[in-house]
Amino acid sequence: MKYKQSNTSIAIIGGGNIGTQFACMCAYKGYKVNLFSSKPELFDRKLQIVNEYNEVIEGEINLVSSCLSEVLTGCRVIFVSYPAFKFQELAMQMVKFIEKDVCICVLPGTGGAEFAFGECIKAGATLVGLQRVPSVARLEQYGKRVRCEGLRSELFLASIPNCKAPEFAEFIEFLWEIKCHSLPNYLSVTLTPSNPILHTARLRTLFADYENGKIYKRNPLFYGEWDDAASDLLIANDSELQGMLICLRKMDLSNVRSLKKHYESNSVQEMTSKLRSIKSLHNLASPMIEVDGGWIPNFASRYFSSDFPFGLLIIEELAEVLDYPVPNISNTMKWYRDVTGNCGGIKVSDYGIKNTEDIYNWYHQ
Repeated sequence: MKYKQSNTSIAIIGGGNIGTQFACMCAYKGYKVNLFSSKPELFDRKLQIVNEYNEVIEGEINLVSSCLSEVLTGCRVIFVSYPAFKFQELAMQMVKFIEKDVCICVLPGTGGAEFAFGECIKAGATLVGLQRVPSVARLEQYGKRVRCEGLRSELFLASIPNCKAPEFAEFIEFLWEIKCHSLPNYLSVTLTPSNPILHTARLRTLFADYENGKIYKRNPLFYGEWDDAASDLLIANDSELQGMLICLRKMDLSNVRSLKKHYESNSVQEMTSKLRSIKSLHNLASPMIEVDGGWIPNFASRYFSSDFPFGLLIIEELAEVLDYPVPNISNTMKWYRDVTGNCGGIKVSDYGIKNTEDIYNWYHQ
C-alpha cells in the first residue's frame, strides 16, 4: 500500500461530523494526524467514535490548529470536510502549500470540487472524491466524540488524474475495512444523485408554500416525516439525471446509479417508506431556525447553500450543455432562486465547458 503509516502524515480540514470521524479513524489506524479547526481550543487530543452498538474506538491526534500552514506542513494526504460553498476560498488558501504528489480527498466529492481545486491540481496535487461518506456521523460533543451509524458495505471514489484512483481506494479500504472501488472518471462522482437530488427535493416540497415572513408552527423531521410529494419530485429529478447520461455515451458512467436502485424503491410510496425507515437518519430535524412564534427555513444551512448552487445547479448546467431538457430540475432551481434570492453558484462555462466534447476532455484527465 502506498499510504503507509510510516511515511504518511494526514491533515483533516474541518472539525465537524465527518472531519472528526476521519481524524479519529486515521489516528486509530496509526497515522500522524493534524486537524484544522476554527475552534482548536475546544478539541481534546483524544477523539472518540462510538458506533450504533455503543462500541468505542479512540484515536490521539498530533495537532489541532487554526493555522492552515501549520496543519498542512508535511502532510501527504489532506481530507477536506467543508461545505461546497467554501471550496473555492479554501483552495486558494491551500494552493501555496501544495507540493507534488499530495492527495486532496473531498468528503464527499460532489459540489464542484474538481473546479474549485483546479489550481491545486495544476500545482501537482491529486484530487480524490468519495461518492458518499462511509456512514452517518453526528457529533455528540464537539471536539471530543462523534456517533457513527449505518456504515456502508462498500465505497466508491474517483480521482483527477483518473489513474490515481486505485491506489487511493486501497488506502480507504484499509482505513475503514470496507471494500472501496475506483471509478473510471470524476464525473461519476459529480453526477452522483446523493444530496443534490435528495435534499433539494425534500426542501422544495417541504417549503413549497414559503414566502417572506411566513412562520411554521413546528420543525418536522427531515427523513422521519418524509412524504410522497418529496418522493415524487426526487424520482422525477433522478429520472432526468439518468436520461442525461445517455448523451454521454463515450464515458463510463455506469456507477451513477439511480436513487430508485440505491434505495431499492421503484414507486413513490416505496421511496417514502424506505427513507422514513432508515434508523440512522430518522430523527434528524429539518434545517430551520427557531424564532418567536415558531420556525423559519435556515437558508444558511449547507442543505440550501451547498446542495442547490453547488450541487443541483451543476447537473442543470451540464444538461444545458448537452441540450437535454430537465424541467423538474430547472423548476427546483428556480424555486430556490425565488425564495432565497441567490442566483450564484457553479457555472461550468466559467471553466471552459461549453459543449459535449469539452465535458469529455475535462473528465478524461
